Amino acid sequence: MRVAVAGGTGMIGTLLVRELTEIGHEPVVLARSRGVDLTTGEGLAEKLAGCEEIVDVTNIMSVRKKPSVEFFAAATRNLLDAGSAAGVQHVIALSIVGIDDVDLGYYFGKREQEELVRQGPIPWTILRATQFHEFPEPLLDGAHGPFVVVPRELSQPVAAEEVAHALATQVGQAAAGYLRPLAGPEQLQMTDMTRRLVKARGARKIVVSVRMPGAVGKAMTGGALLPKEEYTCGKRTFAEYLRRVEKDAARA
Repeated sequence: MRVAVAGGTGMIGTLLVRELTEIGHEPVVLARSRGVDLTTGEGLAEKLAGCEEIVDVTNIMSVRKKPSVEFFAAATRNLLDAGSAAGVQHVIALSIVGIDDVDLGYYFGKREQEELVRQGPIPWTILRATQFHEFPEPLLDGAHGPFVVVPRELSQPVAAEEVAHALATQVGQAAAGYLRPLAGPEQLQMTDMTRRLVKARGARKIVVSVRMPGAVGKAMTGGALLPKEEYTCGKRTFAEYLRRVEKDAARA
C-alpha cells in the first residue's frame, strides 16, 4: 500500500518509514526536504497521488501557543483537504497523553490538530502516547554552557520504536477513532531522566530542575501527563535506551 507519512524525516517519522517499508508498504515522505510544505499545501497534491492512507507525525519545535496552533491548524487542514481530494481513505495521527489537562502552549496546537482530524472528511484514528525516552535529548543538545534547565515533570516514557510500530500496525486497518493510549512501563521524573542521560553520554553538564509556573507546573508535576485510563504498556525501559546511548558514546 502507498502510505503518506507527514513529518517523515523526524525521529518518529524516520522510524515509521522504516517500519512501513519492512512490512511491505510504500511510504511517501511529506516534508520540506522532499518538496512539500504542509503549512501552505505546496507539493501535497503531487505526493498524495495514489496514496491510500496518511500517517501524520508532524511536529514543531516551539512550546508557545500561537506558533503551535498556527502550524498544526494549517498543516492539518491542508493535509486533510489534499488527502480527501486524492481519495485517501484513512488518516492516522499521533498525539500526546494528557494534552486536555495541561494548558501548555504546544498542547493547544495538538488539541487543534485532533479537533480538525475528528471533524475532517477522512475516516480517522488517533494514537496518544506519553513522552519518548528521547525527550531529554533536545534539552541537553540545546543547552549552552554547563547548565541544563529541565522542567519538573512526572512522566511514563515510552520507546520511540514502539510508538512507530503501533502506528505502522494501524495502516491497512479500519479507522478506529481513539486507540488505547500508549505509555512506557515505569514512571520517572524528567530531571532524573536527564541526569541519567548526561551520565550515559559522559557529558559535563549540571541539570537544573525548574517548576513551570502556575497551573501548568502543578499539572506537570502532579501526573497530568500520565495515562488515566486503560492503556497499552510498552515493554522497553529507559535503562535499555541508556545502554544504547552509552554504546554510541563509546564508539564516538
